[in-house]
Amino acid sequence: MPKLIILDRDGVINYDSKQYIKSPDEWVSIPGSLEAIARLNQASYRIILITNQSGLSRGLFTLDDLNKIHQKMHKQLAEVGGNIEAVFFCPHSERENCDCRKPRAGLFYSLANRLGISLTNVPAIGDSWRDLQAASLSAAKPILVLTGNGKKTLNNMEEFANIPVYDDLAAFVDSLLR
Repeated sequence: MPKLIILDRDGVINYDSKQYIKSPDEWVSIPGSLEAIARLNQASYRIILITNQSGLSRGLFTLDDLNKIHQKMHKQLAEVGGNIEAVFFCPHSERENCDCRKPRAGLFYSLANRLGISLTNVPAIGDSWRDLQAASLSAAKPILVLTGNGKKTLNNMEEFANIPVYDDLAAFVDSLLR
């Protein structure tokens, strides 16, 4: 298995918002998440971000805004010694019925094809049902964190009763690197 970990963004690395994260000022990391990513990097894990960003198709922010948000994330990560190797994002809304929007696994398949690997048992950490579903469809190992929408997701997890659950990204990393 490759030393690779897939992360969702909103609700896993940064605080989520029902009004969407539309600017760098609105992007605020969850305490300990950036350091957790740095610890994974120090343990030779490659980190890939797969995120739905339907605010683009809804006209709530532009691609330039999204790039500035990610620049802030990358800069703050670098300050603590962390790195996200690549960001895969779906710009579509649910109405567009694309293959890349989670809960579909199109971006997971794109990642696997680009790296020439299988995602079987690669940890994929998310806070919502759609994150878990996309991971499961791609044979990655779905993992739930209770930040973001995680607590609400936990209450509706019949389909994913056996997946690991952690308080946050830092707790997952603590367990992995023990």
